[in-house]
Amino acid sequence: MDGITGDSAADRSGAAPQDAATGLTTGALARRLGVSPTTLRSWDHRYGIGPAIRPDGRHRRWAPHDVAVLETMCRLTSAGVPPAEAARAARETAPGAPGESRAPAAVPEPAPGAASRAAGPLPLGDVRRECKGLARAAVRLDAPAVEQQLATAVGTHGLVVAWQEVMLPTLHAVGRKWASSGDRYVEVEHLLSWHVSTTLRRLARPAADSGRTSAPGPVVLACMPEEQHTLALEALHTGLGERGLPTRMFGSAVPAEALLAAVDRLGPVAVVLWAQSRSTASLPLARRVAGARWGVKGARRSPVVVPCGPGWLGRADPGMPRPASLKDAMDTLEALYIQGR
Repeated sequence: MDGITGDSAADRSGAAPQDAATGLTTGALARRLGVSPTTLRSWDHRYGIGPAIRPDGRHRRWAPHDVAVLETMCRLTSAGVPPAEAARAARETAPGAPGESRAPAAVPEPAPGAASRAAGPLPLGDVRRECKGLARAAVRLDAPAVEQQLATAVGTHGLVVAWQEVMLPTLHAVGRKWASSGDRYVEVEHLLSWHVSTTLRRLARPAADSGRTSAPGPVVLACMPEEQHTLALEALHTGLGERGLPTRMFGSAVPAEALLAAVDRLGPVAVVLWAQSRSTASLPLARRVAGARWGVKGARRSPVVVPCGPGWLGRADPGMPRPASLKDAMDTLEALYIQGR
């Protein structure tokens, strides 16, 4: 579409290439790639990654080959390749690359390990380099790049760091951009959330329950009724599986009576109740879950209710542990499970 992918009819017939005036403007291309127009102009000036044809001295139009070069440049810089090196590789490997290309202006190489602080279209702030690459790939709707970068983050840093320092900041940035832009960026949030969920579920290895009757019940993970946000709960489910704790994941918007029935049937050692917003955090329901009892007379048990999520801030009972992070929640639940043995 828009002359970006595939060959035009003129190209297939051997006719002259399309008029440069039909190419993308710098602003349109910046939105497509998930970078700022200033970044595109900087890359053109510093590395020679710019439009091959300019219809006049003021307006740039980016032809399909120019777009292909920049898409390759974005993928490489998102993966951590220094810009100068990425520019050279993009000119050489982009589809339809001509035999000769403009030489880039001479610039000093960035200091080893220096993170890019260039302003992007999402409000990321001072974060890991991987966040910027992931955000740019999501804004481009580049699903293969999003999936690859999520897998690389987990493989390099482990689940906890990948969640806390890569996935979560990027999700928050997309959410802030969506909230401040009306209906824009909804598709970006949906694509990024889907691939984060896919990555977490691919990593999940639920532990088998012990066959001993004296073993504590599993950890129940459930969103409060009307609560649709599940990603943090999915991350916790994956982390508990890594530690060998048996779990039961019920996901989003669990009806109150269904939750109470599941607790009665399972006899869990702990019940995690996720609430993203204050409107979904119900302290009366949490107290009902905490009041559940099972077992023989004289040795009856009840679950420890663990409220999680920003919706519980200042609302949970003092006796209910309130983990502050993914690692804190994993440590808390592991200790409860060990104590229940």
